[in-house]
Amino acid sequence: MITIPNNRANQIAAVRIIFGLIWLIDAQFKWRPAFIDGLATYLSGAMDGQPILIQDWIRFWVDVINVNPTVFAYLVATSEAALALALIFGVFSNLAYLGGAILAFIIWSTAEGFGGPYVSGATDIGAAIIYVFVFALLFLTRAGLHFGLDHWLGKILGRYAFLASGRVD
Repeated sequence: MITIPNNRANQIAAVRIIFGLIWLIDAQFKWRPAFIDGLATYLSGAMDGQPILIQDWIRFWVDVINVNPTVFAYLVATSEAALALALIFGVFSNLAYLGGAILAFIIWSTAEGFGGPYVSGATDIGAAIIYVFVFALLFLTRAGLHFGLDHWLGKILGRYAFLASGRVD
């Protein structure tokens, strides 16, 4: 892991907390009836203009979600809320970073259609892929140890301290 001077570590922790607040704002949108009732339709819309391979990938996820769209919508809402709280409070940070990176990749590869469609005039690749790298940087800097509960949690978890930001010796 990277050793960071204390003032820089506190700044990174502040970024972690702000990132958590952003996820909390996003999570509250997921608890709204429009998202809960329209998840599969919302995802289906991401197929428009995409190459066949990406359409097939998104269709796979739409088929999975259509097994029980309400349960999946609540799963997404709960996951985003839990992720936000883990970031804000710096608790079980490594687990949160892994889960957040996976969730961000799934969002990017489905709802954002890998940032496509890539046609003339396309201007970006979507935002969610950048979140994967933010989670990686938070992991590498052990951001949960500062202004977070991982500092305390790492000491009592013993061999499971890897779920938090690690053991503080």
